[in-house]
Amino acid sequence: MSRLHSERHLVARIGWLRAAVLGANDGIVSTASLIMGVASASAGTSQVLIAGVAGLVAGAMSMAAGEFVSVSSQADTEKADLARERGELLTQPEAELEELTDIYVGRGLTHDLARKVAEQLTAKNALEAHSRDELGIAEHMAARPIEAALTSAVTFAVGAALPLLVVILSSPQTAVYAVAIASLISLALLGAIGAKAGGASILKASARVTFWGVFAMALTAGIGALLGIAV
Repeated sequence: MSRLHSERHLVARIGWLRAAVLGANDGIVSTASLIMGVASASAGTSQVLIAGVAGLVAGAMSMAAGEFVSVSSQADTEKADLARERGELLTQPEAELEELTDIYVGRGLTHDLARKVAEQLTAKNALEAHSRDELGIAEHMAARPIEAALTSAVTFAVGAALPLLVVILSSPQTAVYAVAIASLISLALLGAIGAKAGGASILKASARVTFWGVFAMALTAGIGALLGIAV
């Protein structure tokens, strides 16, 4: 009696997960830092909210554009490599077959077995075999610019909305402290969620994200306070 064995590997999530964690983290840290900097400069609640909303919109658009451009560049590079490989398979099939054989020999197969594996994979789909084993391009790791851009923009906006909500619900006297506490808790939770989704250490991820959040907010609040005193 046979049993089907199916696995869902976490690496398949790496594309959208990276963009989501980056977007949400940047949304919380940059907006909270901006709010704390403006609030520390003795600005009123309305000015703080205007600055925060402007930061949310500008940041979300910037994240979307940045992710789209960077991931598009990666996609263009992958396409160029695949096009070159496709041409070499047409003009130098024997050399490409030997190259694939050497790759498998390097991974521990005997030359005869490696040659047979290379021949069978080449007969099935030569470009797929070379893209995966020679170039390191796998379907689940392929660059997806639009997915990365949308994920970053949405998660940035969600992350940035939290400090703004805290400002609305808190008094002007406690806004800075409330934003700092809420943001740090959110960053710790974000690190834990990202680690859980990616199968990493929750404690390590939460500590890493929280540390850099504290650093960014403390630095910005300090600059805001100095500017407020100077003015």
